[in-house]
Amino acid sequence: MATGAEAEDKPYPEILKTIEQQGIRILGEMQVPGGLRAFAAKAGAQPLAIYLTPDNQHLLVGTLVDAYGQDMAEDQLKKMVEQPLSEASWTKLEAATWVRDGNPNAPRVIYTFTDPNRPYCNRFWLAARPWIESGKAQLRHVMVGVIRQDSPAKAAAILQSKSPKDALMENERKHADGGIAPRASVDDHMTRQLERNAALMTELGFGGTPPIVFKGADGTVDTFPGLPSDAQMEVLLGPK
Repeated sequence: MATGAEAEDKPYPEILKTIEQQGIRILGEMQVPGGLRAFAAKAGAQPLAIYLTPDNQHLLVGTLVDAYGQDMAEDQLKKMVEQPLSEASWTKLEAATWVRDGNPNAPRVIYTFTDPNRPYCNRFWLAARPWIESGKAQLRHVMVGVIRQDSPAKAAAILQSKSPKDALMENERKHADGGIAPRASVDDHMTRQLERNAALMTELGFGGTPPIVFKGADGTVDTFPGLPSDAQMEVLLGPK
């Protein structure tokens, strides 16, 4: 196994520079056994462990395990990539364009990317009602318009209403019947806000709605990539 000093002395091979040009960011070298060099990286918000073969001509992206199934790079990858990413992600979410659902003083804050037309977003909204109505949690809906042609106009109708909270509730309660009426047009300012929200969703590594970001009991940021199961709801929102 290479020591930290030895790893620092070795120059990065050209193949790493090539993949950086494709949008992969190399954050540093990790120490692993087995004769491979390992690098912590990220693609957008997605952490990656990249392994370089001895000929310096080929890369492997994945998980290196020992005979007991233990990931040889897991702890290093978390330290180098996941925690800084999570803290930055939370800050970006706070600055995004979102609608609060629930008591602003609720102890648990959950961000979810919401498309007004997405059935799974509606199912999450319905499933969260016991926690929201009891004041135990608040949802912050980062509005996007991505799955249907009128999704941006519906998102704009919610965000630009006199009470976005009430408009969101109207959309979710009427979801089975088509939801809120879309705006006749979406101005440039609102279009940019929705595009920034969609870009943030992609940056954080999510490909569809409703991705969910929350802080666990220990204060670390965690995610669900989509609709949580019934068992996962209590992990996310706490006891009913």
